[in-house]
Amino acid sequence: MSNKKQNSFLKQAAILGAAGIIVRIIGMLYRSPLTAIISDEGNGYYGAAYNIYTIILLISSYSIPLAISKIISAKLALHEYKNAHRVFICAMWYVIIIGTTASLFTWFAADLLVEGNSVPALRVLAPTILFSGILGVLRGYFQAHGSMLQTSVSQIMEQLINAIISIWAAWFLTRSYIGTENAALIPIEGAAGGALGTGAGVLAGLLFMAFVYLLNRSFISKRLERDQSSSLQSYKTIFKTILLMVTPVIFSTFIYNSITAIDSTLYYKITMYMKHWTEEQSAVQYGVFSGKYTVIINIPIALASSISSAMIPSVSASYETDDFTATRLRISEAIRFTMLLAIPATVGIGVLAYPIMALLFPQPETIVLASDLLRIGCICVIFYALSTVTNAVLQGIGKVNIPMRNAAIALVVHLAVLVPLLVYTELDLYALLIGTMTYSLSMCILNDLSVRKYLSFRLDIKKSFLLPALSATIMGIATWGSYYLARIAGAGNVTSLALSVPLSVVVYFMAILATKAITEDELSRFPKGGLLVKISKKLHLL
Repeated sequence: MSNKKQNSFLKQAAILGAAGIIVRIIGMLYRSPLTAIISDEGNGYYGAAYNIYTIILLISSYSIPLAISKIISAKLALHEYKNAHRVFICAMWYVIIIGTTASLFTWFAADLLVEGNSVPALRVLAPTILFSGILGVLRGYFQAHGSMLQTSVSQIMEQLINAIISIWAAWFLTRSYIGTENAALIPIEGAAGGALGTGAGVLAGLLFMAFVYLLNRSFISKRLERDQSSSLQSYKTIFKTILLMVTPVIFSTFIYNSITAIDSTLYYKITMYMKHWTEEQSAVQYGVFSGKYTVIINIPIALASSISSAMIPSVSASYETDDFTATRLRISEAIRFTMLLAIPATVGIGVLAYPIMALLFPQPETIVLASDLLRIGCICVIFYALSTVTNAVLQGIGKVNIPMRNAAIALVVHLAVLVPLLVYTELDLYALLIGTMTYSLSMCILNDLSVRKYLSFRLDIKKSFLLPALSATIMGIATWGSYYLARIAGAGNVTSLALSVPLSVVVYFMAILATKAITEDELSRFPKGGLLVKISKKLHLL
């Protein structure tokens, strides 16, 4: 694989990765004022509704961007532009039909899918399923062309609108209940306001992507006119291809992501009907898990998802042309790039768990519980990041049934651990945490075995894991020391974090160079790698 192609892949991964991080940071920041309005109880109602919404979205159209990206990129590699565009048209009709059906089902069956107080939020989310499907097709189309900028901008726009509308709608819908006898409605109405923000964000992203597509219509038309390919596929054949591709990906993605909805349902049912908690008690507890712990660990995990999305078109294209050496190199780059960021993120989150919670979610009743969950469960960042990338590898080479099988096995293991812990112990949220760790670790192991089998791929354990872990340990010591020295010196929590976090980044960068976790040649291939090499040499780090 040429350096040009490799740099292009890493550049696109970095663009999408940076957007993913920005999106998650925005999501984390707005959840703090939203929680202040709707409380942990409201977070619990919103989380329960959002989990069911996610499941229906997964079944209906969530996998479309990935499938469309893979199919179209394979057509583009063979210069079949007309067939690629026909795939786009078929995919659009697919999500309109399926998305509309799923939205209507969600609206009318809401009271059967969630507990009573979560119904308003789920009904507000129902139309978003259709909008998400159409948005997904447009994103997958541009990702197939190796361009992640449009998707990145739309994701950031979507989350910004989501944040603004969520906070405004939650305040607007609850303001009349404050200090009245109907104050109990605040968490319910507030959860519906948060759901309204989610829908508004998706709609904003959709409008932006539609605008970008219209801007490119003339270019697309000219390329279609130049395509002299004689093997024009019928729409029937393309629909069949999409169904054959999407169906196993749907099941795989559904199983892989359904853990949250399954855990939510089990937690509510077991605590309410076996342990006799009230719905409000269950919602408060689950709100800590879904609205605080999960929100924070999803920030670094977003990077792995972004790298996976950026990797699929290039892996599919090289595999389609039987360039297995290039395929393995791209996979190696993606995994190393992911681990170089996921491992220090895990250490940093674990070391600064309480200060982070104190900054973002300072509710005194649950801050210790939320901090303990984050401190113990931060290891899931590494497991989920690695399993997400390897999932994308297997789907990119056409082995779409393998992740589905692996996810199903991991889910069975997860339930075998979670259900007894919930029923027979008082671990409660810690049982959810242990189950989540079990599931993500199982996925890592199973996917790694599958990638080894189908690509004869072997991870460089030392460079991918051990050296980044050593560097992250050095960073963790510096992070902990600098934060608490600042606190001893009289600095507040925000000031201490503002000092320790940038220092941690510098220390980690120095450590990965000192331990040879990354070489000069490898560093130069990263986005802005030339600048990083120059800075490193001026500082005598290389």
